[in-house]
Amino acid sequence: MPDQYSIVIVDDHALFAQALKTLINTFDKYHVLYHVKNGEELIEKLKSPENIPDICLLDINMPVMNGIETMQWLTRHKPQIKGLALSMDDEEATVIRMLRAGAHGYLLKDINPTVLQDAFRDVLEKGFYYSDKITNTVLSSLHRAEEEIVLKDREIEFLKLVCSEKTYKEIAADMFLSPKTIDGYREALFEKLQIKSRVGLVIYAIKNKVYKVE
Repeated sequence: MPDQYSIVIVDDHALFAQALKTLINTFDKYHVLYHVKNGEELIEKLKSPENIPDICLLDINMPVMNGIETMQWLTRHKPQIKGLALSMDDEEATVIRMLRAGAHGYLLKDINPTVLQDAFRDVLEKGFYYSDKITNTVLSSLHRAEEEIVLKDREIEFLKLVCSEKTYKEIAADMFLSPKTIDGYREALFEKLQIKSRVGLVIYAIKNKVYKVE
């Protein structure tokens, strides 16, 4: 494994970005390559091979080109770069949109520095990092043998729709089922997969290729 990994910060708050850069540069094995204010600036920098980092730390709410749009671009054009969201926004819908865009993890800006180091390590070694604070659960189901979990066709259909921006009521209409029946599907999957939130269902669907990140 390399002795050093490069990090790029994409955040329009200059003071925060500078403080974050200073912090990361104190970590063993990690250094900040550069900082840009939005996705458009990042794309311009990535035209040069020497500017390709191992990890991109992405804020969500940025002018010109936000974090979700930037993650979508990275997934399509630079899939070798691991995208990690770092935001104040902990809304379920935002987390899901970022995961659907291809983010390898989602962190909140009030985390402890050691958690940030853990996230870097997990993203590089395992390919993903999802904190308990975001997922509401330790996703033990991700580490269970595939044969232990058998999903029915309708459960797979439900999981795919959960990864959309539709409400549960809209999912019920799409599946020609009552909202009460959809609640039953959700609770049954929570139990079967040992998951406690919609974000957890989305993560399971992405990691197990039930939903394909575009």
